[in-house]
Amino acid sequence: MALVITMPRLSDTMTEGVVAKWHAKLGDTITEGMLLAEIETDKATMDFEAFPGQEGVLLHIGVQEGQTAPVDAILAILGAAGEDVSGLLSGGTAAAPATAAAPAPSTEAAPAPAVVEATAVTPAPAPAAEVVASSDGRVKASPLARSLASDLGVNLAGIQGTGDGGRITKRDVELAAASPATAPAAGAAQAALNYPSSGHTDTPVSQMRKTIAKRLAESKFTAPHFYLTVAVDMSAASAARAEINSAGDVKISFNDLVVKSAAKALKKHPGVNSAWMGDFVRTNYDVHIGVAVAVEDGLLVPVVRHADAKGLAEISSEVRSFAQKAKDKKLQPSDWAGNTFTISNLGMFGIEEFTAIINPPDAAILAVGGIQEVPVVKNGAVVPGQVMKMTLSCDHRVIDGATGAAFLNTVKGYLERPLSLIL
Repeated sequence: MALVITMPRLSDTMTEGVVAKWHAKLGDTITEGMLLAEIETDKATMDFEAFPGQEGVLLHIGVQEGQTAPVDAILAILGAAGEDVSGLLSGGTAAAPATAAAPAPSTEAAPAPAVVEATAVTPAPAPAAEVVASSDGRVKASPLARSLASDLGVNLAGIQGTGDGGRITKRDVELAAASPATAPAAGAAQAALNYPSSGHTDTPVSQMRKTIAKRLAESKFTAPHFYLTVAVDMSAASAARAEINSAGDVKISFNDLVVKSAAKALKKHPGVNSAWMGDFVRTNYDVHIGVAVAVEDGLLVPVVRHADAKGLAEISSEVRSFAQKAKDKKLQPSDWAGNTFTISNLGMFGIEEFTAIINPPDAAILAVGGIQEVPVVKNGAVVPGQVMKMTLSCDHRVIDGATGAAFLNTVKGYLERPLSLIL
């Protein structure tokens, strides 16, 4: 009897997935542990391998490369060579093995029109670095990168990918389109680079962006947000950071100081380290801080677990590792689950202050701006100062104004007296 393999749920928020690449083809014999496909979820692109018991000949592919399908939709069907699977596709039961060597072509799903294969065209000038290709000779590129390359007339074979394993990303294609070495020839392809002022570009929404839109819209319009802002004198923190980094053993960022300060403050103010659960409020004993990381298709929030019990060096190492894994699309579901509080820092982008939308199921999120050199008054005199603004977004169902203010002032106190972070 044939075996149906369905679209797996690879994260707790995943409702549908995109087949980024098939590593198996019709007629292949599938065995346990074999890599079947790469599935793009709302968080990352992950390898999908055959589980124990998922063995047999690949008779049917239900979702083509670049196509989207909901969780539990038919991804593939395995069985004996020549087995008739039309009954499974129509909702019935599988028939006994037939003599045909492969399923009828009509049972195959039509290829997604948005997916464009990399074809051999007039080569661009040889790039300085080697272009990575898969074992079957195909250039490794994401479906979005292939589609954009087709629209812009860019030859994928002339691009070095910066993604996982040398995979070409959307950003790589955009840079190549702007480079004289890989720019398309004059004519229609060149015209594609000069977008007319009256035109537009339609970009498919990634699984990650769909989930961000759904979850944050639910948060914004379900949780009653209110906002509290403080200005922090970062002069002492800046001096302490410079002294630590000058030792050369470890490099810490201002964001590492914020994570540690927030973690210690959450232990003092457990009401902020809480979540609205509908019929009850959950107060968390453990402090697990989500750190927002920008990636190509959106935003990921890996979690620093037990942040209150970790030193600055350990927090710094963990956050740097998460940022690299997020860029390489190597984060695992365990990396982004279980947050009790979230920090979003846009200071490195020159943002002075902003408000953030609460990341469910947290009851609060801290938005951190950049450090501004401004005149401040100290001991009755105007002197140069370094000021950073932080805004706490609170779920009013869980946190009252006084509770949020007390927490925020505790974070401010730790940052203005950084030696207290190591006590």
